[in-house]
Amino acid sequence: MAISKIDQIPPERLERIMAVMKGVAHPLRFRIIVLLCDRAHNVNEMAAALGERQPAVSQHLAPLRMLGLVAVDRSGGNATYSLNEPMLRNLVHCFETHCTP
Repeated sequence: MAISKIDQIPPERLERIMAVMKGVAHPLRFRIIVLLCDRAHNVNEMAAALGERQPAVSQHLAPLRMLGLVAVDRSGGNATYSLNEPMLRNLVHCFETHCTP
């Protein structure tokens, strides 16, 4: 969408866009999303891969789940998290491509 059409974004859509941006803006939540771009993980795998404590990872998964960005599969007695919004891969790719130091 071109900037010239910014006034044509419905308020509800703009609210959703801002909520998603706010949700992924935290460094740990963004790192979780990057990790989930490759494959699904359980919380312990994510904590180990990210060098974070499991409670911190769990705490930051909650808002991502509430936004519908991350899904959880509790089958088999172990909660496995995956991206629920595949377009997040494009967002990650955009940042990797355009935000290099």
